Amino acid sequence: MTMPFYVAPEQFMKDKADFARKNIARGRPLVATVYQNGVLICSENPSRSLHKVSEIYDRIAFGGVGKYNEFDQLRVSGVQHADLKGYQFSREDVDARSLANLYARYMGNIFTHEMKPLEVEILVAEVGARPGEDQMFHILYDGTVVDEVRFTVLGGEADAISTRMAESFRPDWPLAEALAASVRALAGPDRRIGTQELEVAVLDRANGRRAFRRVLEAEVGELLAQAEETPTAGTADRAEGADGEEAARGGAGEA
Repeated sequence: MTMPFYVAPEQFMKDKADFARKNIARGRPLVATVYQNGVLICSENPSRSLHKVSEIYDRIAFGGVGKYNEFDQLRVSGVQHADLKGYQFSREDVDARSLANLYARYMGNIFTHEMKPLEVEILVAEVGARPGEDQMFHILYDGTVVDEVRFTVLGGEADAISTRMAESFRPDWPLAEALAASVRALAGPDRRIGTQELEVAVLDRANGRRAFRRVLEAEVGELLAQAEETPTAGTADRAEGADGEEAARGGAGEA
């Protein structure tokens, strides 16, 4: 009689976490950041029909990275839950926090009790009525919820992309600047991402009740061109500082 194969619970959970992280890292990353009028979500996605970013409810958006069929099932479940809650109670009762908690419980149960975890990371974002009230919840494969304030990165090379975003981030930046910084962070120093390879959406508080809007390729190109023509605040400050130093050196030489 053969002895049953035993794996320590700690090792079993570690193996599942490594499995999920490795497969999620293969997916193309996604960046979400707050900007002047709401929340911008930008992802590298050459497909025109398989969306990684979608609307959940009036002022709530969903983003996913990893195995498409798994995070799309989560999206559909979120839409159904939000519609039912809004119908039974009121539209104002549907919020990103409760939806993120629901996703976290489900994904945590799958990770703990099933043999294979979900190979996804998801984002639930909600635009507030005023600046500073926007919410972004990053839910990991094991049900961990991270409440993000400035920006968040899902998917492969998240640490490197987060570092590049942190170098550029401004809390009140306009849409064009936020989009350009997000695209630079996704691309890195060694390559460029064309507009046809980007999926971009915004939650714009100026849109009224239906805040979600997809930014089409032509508008993405216009925004990126606008950002190139307009220097950022950090660039302007550095240029002004350099001009001041040069003037000081010139004055000293003349004296």
